Amino acid sequence: MISTDLPLIDLHRHVEGNLRISTIIDLARQHNIILPAWEIEDLRPYVQVQTQQPGVMAFLEKFALPMRVLADLDACRRVAYEAVLDASAEGIDYIELRFSPWFMAETHALPAQGVVEAVLDGAEAGQRETSLWVKLLGILSRTYGPGIAMQELDALLPYAERIVGLDLAGDEANYPAELFEEHFARARDVGWKATVHAGEADGAQSVWQSIRVLGAQRIGHGLAIVQDPALMDFLFERQIGIEANLTSNVQTSSVADYASHPLKTFLQNGLCASINSDDPGISGIDLRYEYEVAAPQAGLTDAMIRQAQLNALESAFLTPRERKQLIARK
Repeated sequence: MISTDLPLIDLHRHVEGNLRISTIIDLARQHNIILPAWEIEDLRPYVQVQTQQPGVMAFLEKFALPMRVLADLDACRRVAYEAVLDASAEGIDYIELRFSPWFMAETHALPAQGVVEAVLDGAEAGQRETSLWVKLLGILSRTYGPGIAMQELDALLPYAERIVGLDLAGDEANYPAELFEEHFARARDVGWKATVHAGEADGAQSVWQSIRVLGAQRIGHGLAIVQDPALMDFLFERQIGIEANLTSNVQTSSVADYASHPLKTFLQNGLCASINSDDPGISGIDLRYEYEVAAPQAGLTDAMIRQAQLNALESAFLTPRERKQLIARK
């Protein structure tokens, strides 16, 4: 169960994976975009994973329809705003929302820098209306290759003071971390933190590269870590955070089921692993589901779940002063 004396934190949630189905329908009507269905329950199978997918890239195909309705910058602003409102309604105290401006811009050839500004404006408006503390992470989508990723970075950097860190996501198996070394060096130059999707669709070497080449301070997913005892020891000694995402890992067939997930092993070995939601709109879950349903099915005891909640606080991209302020809110 969630410990009510600790902040409830989500460190790994994608704006693009968090669209309300009602908003998809509303935006489609507004922009004359044809949908396969016009009622929420009829549209749900087209935008939410209903059964296990054969891999990460198949899971990502569910994003195609939601991205089709991001027809202008106002739509981008709206979905970021609603993402904050929805997270607040879940009872979350602190969230790090991440987004890929190129991925959001691509379908309708929107200006990538305009998308960045729209998402920041929407998230900040949501934060003003709620008690939720929000920080934003920019994503480089490795699927487009390092050239487009550099353009994506160029769209993010003008807003460096409103963004806390940089992430690398997408096709991990075909676009290794070493291709993005220069990108993350530029991000460090402006003071950004670094988190990288790694060890989800590729092996432990992908995690090593993310840390040694890109300077990752947290790892998204990190399932392959459990295969390398030396890597486990390294992460323990450095207390590098692992952003675990139980349900999405089952849905992508990265693990066979909750009981097969390595989160329990991570926690038993003292690694700084936390529980996160990834893509609630695609997965049909929220953070409370991950804590109250998925985590027990993954074999976590109440003590482990509490430790994961503490780990989220410890590995959040907060200053020591901000961490104290967040704790004081409880």
